[in-house]
Amino acid sequence: MSVVTGQIVRVRSRQYLVEDVVAKPLVKEDTLVCLSCLEDDALGEQLEVLWEREVDAKVIGKTSWESIANRGFDNPRLFSAYLHTLRWNCVTSTDPKLFQAPYRAGIEVKAYQLEPLRKALLMPRVALFIADDVGLGKTIEAGLILREMLMRQKVRRVLISCPPSVVRQWQEEMESRFGLTFVIFDREFVASRRQERGYGINPWTTHSRFIISHALLRDETYAAPLRDWLGDFTGASMLILDEAHNAAPASGTKYAVDSQLTRTVRDIAPRFEHKLFLSATPHNGHSNSFAALLEILDPQRFCRGVPVRDRKLLDTVMVRRLKQDLREIGEEFPERRVIPMYKQKKILR
Repeated sequence: MSVVTGQIVRVRSRQYLVEDVVAKPLVKEDTLVCLSCLEDDALGEQLEVLWEREVDAKVIGKTSWESIANRGFDNPRLFSAYLHTLRWNCVTSTDPKLFQAPYRAGIEVKAYQLEPLRKALLMPRVALFIADDVGLGKTIEAGLILREMLMRQKVRRVLISCPPSVVRQWQEEMESRFGLTFVIFDREFVASRRQERGYGINPWTTHSRFIISHALLRDETYAAPLRDWLGDFTGASMLILDEAHNAAPASGTKYAVDSQLTRTVRDIAPRFEHKLFLSATPHNGHSNSFAALLEILDPQRFCRGVPVRDRKLLDTVMVRRLKQDLREIGEEFPERRVIPMYKQKKILR
């Protein structure tokens, strides 16, 4: 059966949208079909197949609609629930005030964790700094934003950069809580891809969602292929920078001095359409360093060397809540109290 652009097909037990069909150069050769996945757990992932070579390739066409009425009519209440579900999905694809991600997450989402999601969806391009206190769930808040953007088909490529000690933790939490599969980009991954596809392969092109440590990100061996993968600018891409204060310039002197990580992040950040920075300690006490970090996040609003004094301007890109603030609105967090166990005795001479 021939396939044309715009059709929905079933290949390898998944549904795909046909984006492009490359005609056969010769009669005996196969047809190259470019597909985009429609499944929730891999929405938007690209796949190229040789149509005649696929065992279970099937066009989901008119024959599927003919079988709808064979079983009779649904119960009105059942059909009403189905219709409202379709309407909800359609509305939440465009309405920034209605969310789907909290209902797709395998966790109990707190009310205050929805604020970063609300603020992110109101932005034409996400450029948000989540600076909540330790223990308030910055990872969950970032996961909610990412899940929502994926379901709205606004994000296809994702890079999470974090300290080496939490790389595995990020991978496990994204998979267990949000059903998102990430590949850890490390030396072992690069070696396996080169072994499978040849030494000249760019490992970044083999997947769409990666987690990399800060230590490897600042290594030019891994940063150069990343720039090749992103180009000058890549639409529908998101950078999540955990512990973002590590990318702030060092500020021990009068002028902020860029580290290798700072230079790398400043180089790759503009290539992403959407950016999320996470840190419980966004400000290190030096205005130069803080302004330089915000410039990487949003160069349209902030400039290096110009102190950030406009509170309203900062609130547009930052979410900052402390546990003490949330206790005042009814959230229960254990209060830390330092109690001395003994008193130091005076030494008489």
